[in-house]
Amino acid sequence: MTQIKQPAFRFAYLGSGSKGNAALIQSNGTCVMLDCGFSARETASRLTRLDIEGKQITAIVLTHEHSDHISGAGVVARHYQIPIWTTAGTYRVIKQRMGDVPQVNIFDPHKNFEINDLMLQPFPVPHDAREPAQFVFTNGHHRLGILTDTGCSTPHIEAILSGCDALVMECNHDLEMLMNGSYPESLKLRVSGNQGHLDNETASELVSKLETSNLQHIVAAHLSEKNNESCLAKEALSDAVECTPEWVAIADQETGLSWREIS
Repeated sequence: MTQIKQPAFRFAYLGSGSKGNAALIQSNGTCVMLDCGFSARETASRLTRLDIEGKQITAIVLTHEHSDHISGAGVVARHYQIPIWTTAGTYRVIKQRMGDVPQVNIFDPHKNFEINDLMLQPFPVPHDAREPAQFVFTNGHHRLGILTDTGCSTPHIEAILSGCDALVMECNHDLEMLMNGSYPESLKLRVSGNQGHLDNETASELVSKLETSNLQHIVAAHLSEKNNESCLAKEALSDAVECTPEWVAIADQETGLSWREIS
């Protein structure tokens, strides 16, 4: 009997961190950009690095309104005629900053929606933004869970991320480095608070609660350049899934993350 080949499903990062965030999730002819926090020129350069052209982007999906996630969205959407997907709360905040774009689609962070070959399962997260959301992407066969820009975990987050075939997990800071670092006290409290960003240990604890028997990839993302080190993030996530630190990938601020295929 001839085996039917499942649709290709892969993901990559243009970059991840406080200077800009953007990811690509692709299934067959559908290529979604999750966030667009780089200038149009930088976005084009980083897309080229991944062998993708702007005209191949099906949609830009925004997680929330912070500038490192949306600063290039309006220009890139206009240049390549790409529709944007966002929550109502996020759109109210960014509408003037972003300017006119070809199309805006509002999604409910509690309801699944489709963009061609991809199904998106959004879920709300505790973060200091108007109506932030993170996502599980699926092509109908496998699931990619992405969680960044959240200050803490919730039972709902853990239930949604369980059983994914690939995970991108925020490891923003090492708590000791943050508290002993140069940030002003107010910023330390914001970053480490329940509506801030996940530290390595909290991310590890979250992942350890998930069903990970199907896991093919785990990626640490949104690392602070001043308050974290790749080796610490790798160690934290490797402890959670009982793998070697070398198996954990990093979505880097400058080099991003090369394509990872889920099969």
